[in-house]
Amino acid sequence: MTDPTLIEDCVHCGFCLPTGPTYVLWGQEQDSPRGRIVLMRAANDSGELTAEQVEAWDNCLGCMACVTACPSGVQYDKLIEQTRAEVETRYRRGLLDRLKRRAPFFALPHPARLRALAPFMRFAPLTPRFRLRDAWSRLPEVTPAQGTRRGRVGFMQGCVQRVMFAPVNRATVDVLAAEGFEVYAPRSPGCCGALELHVGYGDSAQDRARRMLAAFDDCDTILVNAAGCGSWLKEVSPEKVRDVTEFLAEQEPAAPRHPVHLRVAYHDACHLAHAQGVRVQPRELLRGIPGLELVEPAEVDMCCGSAGVYNLLKPEPASALGERKARNLLATGAQAVAAANPGCAVQIAAYADLPVHHPMEILHWSLKPR
Repeated sequence: MTDPTLIEDCVHCGFCLPTGPTYVLWGQEQDSPRGRIVLMRAANDSGELTAEQVEAWDNCLGCMACVTACPSGVQYDKLIEQTRAEVETRYRRGLLDRLKRRAPFFALPHPARLRALAPFMRFAPLTPRFRLRDAWSRLPEVTPAQGTRRGRVGFMQGCVQRVMFAPVNRATVDVLAAEGFEVYAPRSPGCCGALELHVGYGDSAQDRARRMLAAFDDCDTILVNAAGCGSWLKEVSPEKVRDVTEFLAEQEPAAPRHPVHLRVAYHDACHLAHAQGVRVQPRELLRGIPGLELVEPAEVDMCCGSAGVYNLLKPEPASALGERKARNLLATGAQAVAAANPGCAVQIAAYADLPVHHPMEILHWSLKPR
């Protein structure tokens, strides 16, 4: 059962309607956050789950824009997580639906499997362009601080991030080291469970998160450079987990910044902006780079359509949102996009003819004369 006290917080004011991506696309009440909450209440009252209810909840991207917009403080993030876990426990999906939902997890949470599949995945739809030598590379477990040592931090390598976005991880570690931090980056475990949480596999997500956090027992701070992973781990351990841009924005720069002459559109990853409330910090870091022009697209709070594995499970609305996001980014006249989440980077690159870089990659360029 979904927590009824959380359900009762919703007063059906409608502030969430223009923030709900599927409501914006289709204009149907059941595809708005408040409409889905009404369905949660109905399921609690009846004790049964219907196909129509499950379809409405499945259509939700879990972007949490409604959480930011809600004046009543409705914890929709907790509501949708509880509801999806309840669906996967109590609702009997068809065989093809079950297979489709399980298939991504054969490889995505397992870096070793991803590396084995890398030669084939480079040419698959919704897969980023990456070099095999990057996918098969390894970060050192410990990277020493450069210059005056300011501290020691843990860094979570992730699963998809370390294979398909290995240069992002290398840039992140290099920047932290250049800023005077020793970086501890254990190779295992590989996945934090965020992807499974998105689709309702809550027990598995909890187990992975516990194993991940245990690997950093001797670290006071765990840094994450993937928004979805950071959001989930902060939920489990809010006192230790930080987004890397959030952490660096609090430090006085130690390494000099050199000019990067580039017009960059900043994309707010939903699980960074809405779930973690990290908006200003990555912008501050980018604006601190000489020569870089940061521009803002329209509809900054609208999801790009990636949403964990949503673009694999719900390709039609994901495509419509991807195209919408691409139009807004291209309209800025930017030469590149900065996005702090691997799913967003894949989605945007699929629809916008623009290079997509993690903010840490751009910051890394600025540490070296170009």
